[in-house]
Amino acid sequence: MNGNNEDWGPFGRPLFDDPSALALSRVGVVDVGSNSVRMVVFDGAARSPAYFFNEKILCGLGAGLRETGYLNPKGRARALSAIKRFQLLAASMDMPPLTAVATAAVRDASDGPEFRAEVLRETGLELYVIDGDEEARLSAQGVLLGWPDARGLMCDIGGSSMELAKIAGGEVGKRVTSELGPLKLAGLPGGKKGLKAEIARVVDDLAAQMGTDHKRLFLVGGSWRAIARLDMERRGYPLTVLHEYRMGPKNLATTLKWIEEIDLEEVGQRTGTSGARMALVPIAALVLKQLVRVFRPKEIAVSSYGIREGMLYEQMPQRLRKRDPLIEACRFAEQKDARMPGFGAALYKFLEPLYKSAKPAERRMVKAACLLHDVSWRAHPDYRHEVCFDNATRANLGGLTHEERVFLGVALLHRYRNSREGSRFEPLFSILSARETAQAEVLGKAMRFGAMFAVDEPANQAELRWFPKKRELHLFLQKQAVDLFGEVAEARFQSLAGALEAEITVKTRR
Repeated sequence: MNGNNEDWGPFGRPLFDDPSALALSRVGVVDVGSNSVRMVVFDGAARSPAYFFNEKILCGLGAGLRETGYLNPKGRARALSAIKRFQLLAASMDMPPLTAVATAAVRDASDGPEFRAEVLRETGLELYVIDGDEEARLSAQGVLLGWPDARGLMCDIGGSSMELAKIAGGEVGKRVTSELGPLKLAGLPGGKKGLKAEIARVVDDLAAQMGTDHKRLFLVGGSWRAIARLDMERRGYPLTVLHEYRMGPKNLATTLKWIEEIDLEEVGQRTGTSGARMALVPIAALVLKQLVRVFRPKEIAVSSYGIREGMLYEQMPQRLRKRDPLIEACRFAEQKDARMPGFGAALYKFLEPLYKSAKPAERRMVKAACLLHDVSWRAHPDYRHEVCFDNATRANLGGLTHEERVFLGVALLHRYRNSREGSRFEPLFSILSARETAQAEVLGKAMRFGAMFAVDEPANQAELRWFPKKRELHLFLQKQAVDLFGEVAEARFQSLAGALEAEITVKTRR
């Protein structure tokens, strides 16, 4: 394959082998926000972030800022202590110097410059203060890192500010900033009535600037994620992965009303949400309620990717940004963990006749599954199917809806186990429709047959042909491959035919 070809397919040369991506192999970012200070070190496949290190301290730098004009003294001390720790940790990780950014609290506080000087003096780390426009742009780029085709309105809430940005066509458009951060709003006079009035005034102004023709709202920020986790709790939703969790306006409205009535401390303990985070939820819920009421989105989606991931995205060449984050992450997993890296492409080629009429989105899931089919081989054979399901549904993957996560999980479960009856994952299966579940089972059983039929290039040994209208599945064996079709292979082929509800024909080519 031509090394200069910039249009490698999903099974071409992996992104992380390219010299322009090697510089991204380990990148450290410190985000000094109004409520939290976090260090993230990204590692691995550059197009899809793998978190080598991820630590957060809720410092509350912006608490009381509206009243005093200064950073919270206790928060400032805690933030400096956290940054010192992060700098020492980074020094032992064999990577380029940390990049550190500060947002609303530091840029608005009278002692913000003094704090920056203190950080530089004590740690040697230059703290870059970004304005609201830049904060919105980077957060929106974080959304694009996970959703290359994202279209809608990004809304990033921090402790002291809230930013909006339009996203479409892989680009960040118009953006605005506001003071609708829970810490900033907490100091408003006039009680709850005054708070609601101020939120309504600001949201109306934002709508006038950004328009209200956005079908999807992408939520970025810890307070939004806490609300989404509460929505899961209220609904009894079985997959507690926040990234790409989606809510309809009516369901969300019910949850926001529920939040006003529950014991937040008790529910926070149940969901593993810190008290400091839960303390901001009531105000954040008022803001979100007004946003949904005014902007009227059809769907609200949660993004765990934000400003830090946006900084990673910033460093990527444009051609890398266009890559599919799911396929790149699966490529990386195969390269790192599979017994025979590269076999995923061969397996897909063998199974492709089953998917001639499949839509691109369906083929994409088949490719991802083929890449991941063998990455859990080190697990105990009795539990390999469970490890596969867990890996697919809990992994930090971008570009993957919850339905697609469970689809991958079911397919990979059937890669190692014929039946899913009695599985402890049964509550999660309900996320899929009956049709999607059946399709996942077919894919899993197809991989189960193909992966053991031949260990190098199964398409060189045999050919599958699928006639869906006739419900006929044909297998044409090459003469030298007849003995590969032994008892176990035949049993697995029969199982695949059963999942397809097909009659089978096996022939040997002369």
